[in-house]
Amino acid sequence: MKTFRAELHVHTVLSPCAGVEMIPPLIVQSALENKIQLIAITDHNRIEGGLVAREYAQRHGLDVVVGEEVATADGHLLALFIHEVLPPGRPIEETIAAVHAQGGLAIVAHPFDLISNSLLGRGGRRWTAQDLAALGLDGVEALNGSLVRHVGNVAAVHLAGELGLPTTGGSDAHHLSPIGGAHTRFPGHTAEDLRRAIIEGTAQADGISWRWVQYISWIAGCLVPRTIRRAREAVRALHGA
Repeated sequence: MKTFRAELHVHTVLSPCAGVEMIPPLIVQSALENKIQLIAITDHNRIEGGLVAREYAQRHGLDVVVGEEVATADGHLLALFIHEVLPPGRPIEETIAAVHAQGGLAIVAHPFDLISNSLLGRGGRRWTAQDLAALGLDGVEALNGSLVRHVGNVAAVHLAGELGLPTTGGSDAHHLSPIGGAHTRFPGHTAEDLRRAIIEGTAQADGISWRWVQYISWIAGCLVPRTIRRAREAVRALHGA
């Protein structure tokens, strides 16, 4: 069966450290140029960007899954196919249950990342294989394009195999150029086809990680300006105190 490509980890300008160009029209244009059939907007702890992007993309022949990258107490979780925002800070078990209560799917994001909060990287809890199997996860993000330590993706592939879960891939794009590099292959071409593929275990991570020039572009265009802005805000707060 022919497979199609879904990009399941994209941030809009509403996410911290995303470039000002990360608005629905440009995100949709970039996805189409990179032959992506479907994208999931997964802003940090909010869904407004996904709702706006879905409405815009429908007029341009691109399916959008509304999602959220939720900062649980135990690491980041991708909540896909949701319609209400999920609050951060709760134990991951509670968040997964809340995702499922909305009819959504819960994918553990970059589980071995040592930079972002992650279930098995910077998370504070120690998990046994039985603990992880009992969480009720629907998949493992086994190719996160933004990871500097690629060994984290390798470990995620092994984790998915141990848990018997499908793998997904996404660029974790906070600027335009990485969109579609890391993606998810699935049989079918619609959002419902993707959902079915994840549930049935036929979805699979594919693609490539960010190139060094993309890291440099993100640092220069997003990370440095944010750091400068926060420093200025801290100075103003200090003088105003």
